[in-house]
Amino acid sequence: MRRYPAEWEKQQGLLLCFPHNGNDWPGKYGAIQWAFVEFIKKVAFVESVFLVVADEKLKSKVHDMLNIAHVNVSNVSYIIHKTNRSWMRDSGPIIVKNGSKREALNFNFNGWAKYKNYQLDKHVPEKVANHLNVPSTQVFYKGKPVVLEGGAIDVNGKGTLLTSEECLLHPTIQVRNKDFAKEDYEAIFKEYLGVTNTIWLGDGIIGDDTHGHIDDLCRFVNEDTIITVVESDTKSKNYNALQDNLNRLKKAVLENGKAPKIVELPMPTKLEFDGIIIPASYANFIILNKCVLVPTFNDKNDRLALNCIAECFPDREVIGISAIDLIWGFGTLHCLSQQIPV
Repeated sequence: MRRYPAEWEKQQGLLLCFPHNGNDWPGKYGAIQWAFVEFIKKVAFVESVFLVVADEKLKSKVHDMLNIAHVNVSNVSYIIHKTNRSWMRDSGPIIVKNGSKREALNFNFNGWAKYKNYQLDKHVPEKVANHLNVPSTQVFYKGKPVVLEGGAIDVNGKGTLLTSEECLLHPTIQVRNKDFAKEDYEAIFKEYLGVTNTIWLGDGIIGDDTHGHIDDLCRFVNEDTIITVVESDTKSKNYNALQDNLNRLKKAVLENGKAPKIVELPMPTKLEFDGIIIPASYANFIILNKCVLVPTFNDKNDRLALNCIAECFPDREVIGISAIDLIWGFGTLHCLSQQIPV
């Protein structure tokens, strides 16, 4: 029986991929590399980092950068594999428990059903599984490969999953699995993730390149509490969608039939760069063994968001990581990483 552990359960480490494709961050690639080193430093302080690097040359460069920044390099191991991009939440494997053992699930990454250059990313799950020495399973349903990104789902480890209709059920935009209905996804969630109860939200935030990933919207912070972003500006294009999601959560039930506790998380002020609305969200935090890393945006709401998340994790340090450069790639800390449970 498979089970997808909650993010706050004990982790062996975090999967990351050092950026080598400057096209994801036009004009900011230099800054991104050092922002990434700082991210690695925070993770390596509390657990292992499994770091994908394109080749031996980049590995050597990164190792030097980590030493300059006084990173605990003894906690960093390298996986040599050239990728198209660095978004391990989506192209990396989802590690589940299958009985007492671990299993790496390969959900057939296809560039979010948007980009054509994902052929290198397709091999990430197998490479990571080999590095961890765990079996890899390609996910099929009714004989066809299933496409599902890690950023599209969030679980409480007890049987309930969060996802969005915009991402998985839109009939024409970024269609991952043609003609799939809720029942199809819920059958897959049950078989591969041990999920018996799915909470469906509506739309994602404006500017989200993935078209509705849940990890910019709402997250479990413990088995019965969900934190969800809300927009206070009634003129914002996000206002109605986030109110709809909040109302759905208030009517939702967990796998045990009880109502979840709901915590409201502010949104940063609208962030624009080069004429583009950027999908900045505090919900893109990553939970580690002893701390929670939260993206911040040089915004007045940074402090409110950090305090709000800190109240949800009284047993962990909550640390803000400046993501003002990272978000130019349309994602931040959670999108870039994938937890590896023990």
